[in-house]
Amino acid sequence: MSEKIKVNIVSDIVCPWCLVGYKRFEKAAEELGIKHQIVLNWIPFELNPNMSSEGQDLHEHLTEKYGTSREDQKNSYEHLASMAAEYGFEFNFYDGIRMFNTRDCHMMIAYAAEYGLHTEMNLRLMTAYFSEQKDISIRENLLDEVEAIGLNRAEAEEVLNDDEARFEVIQEEQQWQKMGVTSTPTFVFEDMSAIPGAQPVEVFKQALSNLLEA
Repeated sequence: MSEKIKVNIVSDIVCPWCLVGYKRFEKAAEELGIKHQIVLNWIPFELNPNMSSEGQDLHEHLTEKYGTSREDQKNSYEHLASMAAEYGFEFNFYDGIRMFNTRDCHMMIAYAAEYGLHTEMNLRLMTAYFSEQKDISIRENLLDEVEAIGLNRAEAEEVLNDDEARFEVIQEEQQWQKMGVTSTPTFVFEDMSAIPGAQPVEVFKQALSNLLEA
């Protein structure tokens, strides 16, 4: 195989398991000493493509969608926060946090990819949402985060107003769903094998080692 290892990560920025999964994958690559060989491609996946523009209180959303109680949610948050803290990330599930449609966010990740900053954009948006209590469903706030990683605000806003750019995100989502990807995160290695979920570091190390041996 080539010197570089291509990894597609199907992800949504409001998916906490996507953050945990990425951090575990990153740790696996670091421990194998091959982080510099990894070529990442972030694939858009909207957990709530039909959600209204004003979004919904996260607690209410989880209760409606999964039937979970406030106590169940609290326990889940604490578990996620503990896991993420191992990798230096802070989850702050504050009262008032909202679930929202993330299409604009995915458009900005695709825009950032043109400058090789898609991972930086993805992590910046996750940090803003999960750690910093920022409502990035508001366009001005989203553009603040785009600007924070050094991209041009006016150019980014033009992308958000571009119907073709919006359609391209939808088309890419649909393409991967047609290939059978139905959950986040999903890690696809060299278009040959896939691992769903935020698996332990050792699972990612084994997958990467198998590729290196191929």
